[in-house]
Amino acid sequence: MARLLRDHPTEAWLIVVILLMSAGLAIASPTFLTLVNLTSLLNNSAVNVIWAVGLLVVLVAGGIDISFAVAASVVQYLIAVTFGVSGGDWLTGFALAVAFGAGLGFINAGLIHYFRIISIVVTIATFNAFFGLLMYFTAGRGIYTLPSWWTERIFIFEMQTANGTWAELTLPVAVMAGCVLATWFLLARTTTGRQLYAFGDNPEAARRLGISPARMQFLAFGWCGAMAGIAGLMQVNVAREVVPNALYGRELFVLAAVVLGGARLGGGRGTVLGCVLGVMLVAVAQNGLNLLGVSPYAFRMVVGAIILVAISTSGISLARRRRTAA
Repeated sequence: MARLLRDHPTEAWLIVVILLMSAGLAIASPTFLTLVNLTSLLNNSAVNVIWAVGLLVVLVAGGIDISFAVAASVVQYLIAVTFGVSGGDWLTGFALAVAFGAGLGFINAGLIHYFRIISIVVTIATFNAFFGLLMYFTAGRGIYTLPSWWTERIFIFEMQTANGTWAELTLPVAVMAGCVLATWFLLARTTTGRQLYAFGDNPEAARRLGISPARMQFLAFGWCGAMAGIAGLMQVNVAREVVPNALYGRELFVLAAVVLGGARLGGGRGTVLGCVLGVMLVAVAQNGLNLLGVSPYAFRMVVGAIILVAISTSGISLARRRRTAA
């Protein structure tokens, strides 16, 4: 534990906080540590984790993206329209989700790179543009008749508990694990991952070393878009419907979780483990507040405070780096 605390302090403290919070909630609510609640917690967190690892790549590269949740909604609608009532299969669905999602990410990257606009401004603009176009073409109406392969629940684990309830893990959890492993491999085991960290930490120095800014930005935002598309595909499998505004507003929860996990808004820092732990800490807190009957608005205050602290500490860190460089 001492070595983990020394080498990965953020991740170590997150583990400690999650364990302490879980112990407290187990005492306050007898249902918290039940197998049914824990598997439900994983099922409900799967989409957020997929989004989070996509957003992590953007943050590592020095950008920020708040349009991914709306992009996921757009991908859902495009796939629903493409397949209709009975077409397609999982393989084609995943291919289209990645293609549509990455395409939306490339739009962000192109605007950022070619027009020299900061990423937060671009993604605020595309957030509103994507959502406005989606609501215009759908007139706000959902799609409830979807192909059976898409809405059929696929279980990777099932167990009936002593009181007759079922503890189960569904397909989105398996897909979440695949997305986490793929992102970890990209960031930790490839030269491209090291280049993303270098570019996020110091874009000008990275450029002088021959790292292409365009390649880094298109890769980062394309990866985030692809993860958004996959998350949108999984969300439909859970909800069994495509509703244009169902995912609207969830991006700030994911952003708070990722920065809580150690990703720096200034770029160049962040791990997949910290990212997942950040999401799980936020999920445990939200689940605990629900079990205790606390107002959900209290949770929103916590999220706002996390983002404010993250922005403040990132600003201090960037100022120190500039003074050191000078």
